[in-house]
Amino acid sequence: MSHKRIVIKVGTSTLTYDNGKLNLRRVEQLCKAISDLTNSGKEIVLVSSGAIGVGVGKLGLPERPTETRKKQALAAVGQCELMFMYDKLFGEYNSTVAQILLTRRVIEDDHLRVNACNTFQTLLEMGIIPIVNENDTVAVDEVEGTNFGDNDMLSAIVSRVIGADLLVILTDIDGLYDRNPRTNPDAKLIRRVEKIDDNIRHMAGGSGSNRGTGGMATKIVAAEIATKAGVECCIINGNTPNNLYDLLDGKEIGTVFQAIK
Repeated sequence: MSHKRIVIKVGTSTLTYDNGKLNLRRVEQLCKAISDLTNSGKEIVLVSSGAIGVGVGKLGLPERPTETRKKQALAAVGQCELMFMYDKLFGEYNSTVAQILLTRRVIEDDHLRVNACNTFQTLLEMGIIPIVNENDTVAVDEVEGTNFGDNDMLSAIVSRVIGADLLVILTDIDGLYDRNPRTNPDAKLIRRVEKIDDNIRHMAGGSGSNRGTGGMATKIVAAEIATKAGVECCIINGNTPNNLYDLLDGKEIGTVFQAIK
């Protein structure tokens, strides 16, 4: 694949163990792969979930709370921890990162959106890797899932706004299957989708893991937003971050959603 500007979205289930604590080996592999791809000349924006999940793990809570104010407090703790780890691990590969926290208002307001785009553009020109998340700490809508919906949606919107060539969504399965692979051992992986229709949406099913907010259904919505904006979208297994190399080398991996030109 000859893509230059790439948005990579990573979810909570990829970043953490079942207990909510960071999967350091996997995060380090992800940081190494992204740093290497940046060194090769790619412009990469990382959209990262995980603030609330990491906050849960940091504080040793038995489960994710349901109260909005507690989720916001955990986001404040977790976002700090998450960026600390990204800064440390990317720094091991001489990469500099920057934090960008977005709300829907920033995207919908023309003036704010232009300012955000200018920031993205400048950071990428400087060889800096922007790390994006929703501003869960101050905006109630984000933690309630009524703003961008979740970071799948956010990654698609960022892809559209910055004029990306490719959106890669890392998840905990190999891509889109014709049936739920967790309950149907005969489920077949869909390698390429030329058009997202009701049949594809039906295949996506429902919700995701207990540590995140999304599932395959939200990823299909994100793919639809991206492809309509002319951005190719791929859903691949993030448990092995080196899959990014295979994808960009043109190997058949995950599910590719063809951009609408």
